[in-house]
Amino acid sequence: MSATQVERRTAPVTAAPRGTPQSPLEETGRRTRWMVGLVVVVAMLWTLVPLVWMLMSSFKNRTDVTSGTPQVLFQPTLDNYRGLFSGPNNLVPYIWHSVLAAGISAVLAVCLGALAGYGLARTQMRGKKHLAFWIISTRMAPIAAVVVPLFLIFRGLGLIDTIPGLVLAYLTFNLPFAIWLMSAFFAEVPPSLEESALVAGCTRWQAFWTVILPLTKAGLVTTFILCLVFAWNDYAFAVVFSGPSSQTLPIAASQLVTQTGVDWGQLTAIGTIVVVPMMLAGLAVRRWLVTGLTLGAVTGE
Repeated sequence: MSATQVERRTAPVTAAPRGTPQSPLEETGRRTRWMVGLVVVVAMLWTLVPLVWMLMSSFKNRTDVTSGTPQVLFQPTLDNYRGLFSGPNNLVPYIWHSVLAAGISAVLAVCLGALAGYGLARTQMRGKKHLAFWIISTRMAPIAAVVVPLFLIFRGLGLIDTIPGLVLAYLTFNLPFAIWLMSAFFAEVPPSLEESALVAGCTRWQAFWTVILPLTKAGLVTTFILCLVFAWNDYAFAVVFSGPSSQTLPIAASQLVTQTGVDWGQLTAIGTIVVVPMMLAGLAVRRWLVTGLTLGAVTGE
């Protein structure tokens, strides 16, 4: 063996500098992570910047809001919020109507959707997938296609300008969504758990109430929050079926846009009032919400 070969074998192996890709595959993975991170940052800015600007504008006076130059530094004021809760623009009735209509419709959608979804998930019949698709397809129908028939029905039943009328209108879109989503969650629960409960002496209802429902808590919370958001933000149904005795927050916001001008300060204030409760509700149940959206909704049932 020559001296040159001995030196090559005994020469120390120098490690690559820290942060240097060890292989083309690792370099490709790093570029992919950078691209994903960039997309996430852009999406967050696209979502958060308008919300932050709306929140800031709700604390500006009329001059700062309508200024041609964006005012980042300004003297905060509560005049816009005071104007919403005083005089003819009192917002309390609108908030109360939104809470009642959206809350009741979301609760009914979850209760009825859980029962129907459980039956759909456990029933073995021909064409079950087609039935599930037909149910969710009713949610895809444009609102304009159902407004006129519902208006005629509600007028005949005396439900125009009533909270029950709004609740039923919201159910027409929330219930199919709740049935489809809850059936996917129940399909994730092994039927053997129910069979064990039945062998132990439980009735079908007891097995459903004590065994199945606790295991699908994430699905119940996810369905409730999504139905609540859909009903809370609705404008199309509210503008057709509501009246002076049942108008909701989106209707109150639209009344600030008049032929004489737009009160941007109060409009951003009422926008903040509409957005913040739903954001807080989503943050409060984010653990169940994320679990629900990543588990039951991907079964394809």
